[in-house]
Amino acid sequence: MIYLDHNATTPIDGRVLDAMLPFLKMFYGNPSSLYRHGRIVRSAIDTARGQLAAVCDADASQLIFTSGGTEANNLALATLAPQSPFAISAIEHPSITEPAQHLKGMGHALTIIDVDADGLVTEEAIDKLIPQQPGLVSIMLANNETGVIQNIEHITGRLKASNITVHTDAVQALGKIPLSFRRLGVDLMSLSSHKIYGPKGCGALVFSKSMPIKPLLRGGGQEQGLRAGTENVAAIVGFGKAAELARAELAERNGRLLRLRQMLEQGLGSIPGLAVFAGHTNRLPNTVQFGIHGVDGEMLLMKLDRKGIAVSSGSACASSGGKPSPVLSAMGITDEQAKTAIRISFGEMNTEAEVFEFINILSVLVNQA
Repeated sequence: MIYLDHNATTPIDGRVLDAMLPFLKMFYGNPSSLYRHGRIVRSAIDTARGQLAAVCDADASQLIFTSGGTEANNLALATLAPQSPFAISAIEHPSITEPAQHLKGMGHALTIIDVDADGLVTEEAIDKLIPQQPGLVSIMLANNETGVIQNIEHITGRLKASNITVHTDAVQALGKIPLSFRRLGVDLMSLSSHKIYGPKGCGALVFSKSMPIKPLLRGGGQEQGLRAGTENVAAIVGFGKAAELARAELAERNGRLLRLRQMLEQGLGSIPGLAVFAGHTNRLPNTVQFGIHGVDGEMLLMKLDRKGIAVSSGSACASSGGKPSPVLSAMGITDEQAKTAIRISFGEMNTEAEVFEFINILSVLVNQA
């Protein structure tokens, strides 16, 4: 199989698995226990917290481990004060849009921040937003479908000047581009393990110490009393190791993935009627989303699957039900064109030979359509 859907999930790195195994087989103690077996496990969690803090340029004390990016996003939105208005961008992941709609139903006024044709939040949109004085604004750093990277540092600077709390979903950015919680200036930032060759079921929320975090889960007082429940130690250790590797290998990974993306885009240029969405915008080095005029994206996905190639038509966390991508719709792309969408997201295992094979197979399938 040629796997080209790394924005959905990544295979676990062998080095990550090796780091996890002792905490599945040997060091199984509860990290809240005071005896030696528990202290060893507690120390491993502390090490992982430090590894993750290092890759995102934050203090270890600013990280809460969660069950994934979805919980981290929900926890971030839960900081909203009662009845306070808030805003999210029009291109957010379902793990932001769904809890946002829930909060709206609970009486919070919700503003959707428009984006331009490239999927970027504009200066004009921020100009309109600031006078509304939302209690919280959530804008993702890098989009999971198009790969478009927002200038969060600039946007945050404008919002913070008006004392507006800012959250960014950095799940797709982690491990693909340099990431600094300090430099971005945000108050809250969500991360996930399984996007960086770590295990599923583990994520984190990075938070400013001034933020009043409201626990979603209450109980034993784990994670500074902010996220109750016995820690998923092996997954946390794996996340830490994956973060350590991402930091050490970032430049190499970034360069190689960008070369694969450029090769792909050059090859796609020979296919009639094909358009790359946000093709001239700053994007993640591994991500290309395109559509081919008159070719249904989901049908093409299934044909590629039969050829042993795994791609996506959008977010793996949203069932389209025949509806076009809300992200593409927000960019002003017609429903007809949006339904042609295919997303390619490269990873560490992909090769130049696989890119050429994909282009050849795609060309044949399009000609048969």
